[in-house]
Amino acid sequence: MKRVKHQDGSAERQPAKAAPDAKQLRKLAGDWLKQRRADAELSQADLAARLGLKYYTFISQVENGFSRVPTEIMGAWAGELGLEPAVFARHLLRYYEPELHRLLFGAEST
Repeated sequence: MKRVKHQDGSAERQPAKAAPDAKQLRKLAGDWLKQRRADAELSQADLAARLGLKYYTFISQVENGFSRVPTEIMGAWAGELGLEPAVFARHLLRYYEPELHRLLFGAEST
C-alpha cells in the first residue's frame, strides 16, 4: 500500500497579507491629504473657504477617512494644494478605487 503524505503545508506557508479595507484606505488617503494641506500651509477652514465649502468640518471628515474628496472638486482641491490635478486624482484613486487603479495603471506606484 502506497503511503500518502498529508500536504497541508500550513506550517510552511506564510499567511497572505490581508489587503486593507476601504475604511483603512480612506484613512491613508486622509493622512496623505492632511500632509499636503500642511505643506500648503492651509488650515482646514482656509481650504474649505477656498473650495467654497459651507463647513470646514468636511475637510476634517475627509482627512480622518470618513469621507472622500468628491470627484467634482478634485481639480480645485489639487489646485489649492499646489498639485497637478491629474497626479492628485491618480494618487487618490489608489486609495479610493484600488482595483480600478490597478487595471488602469498596473502595479506601479505613483
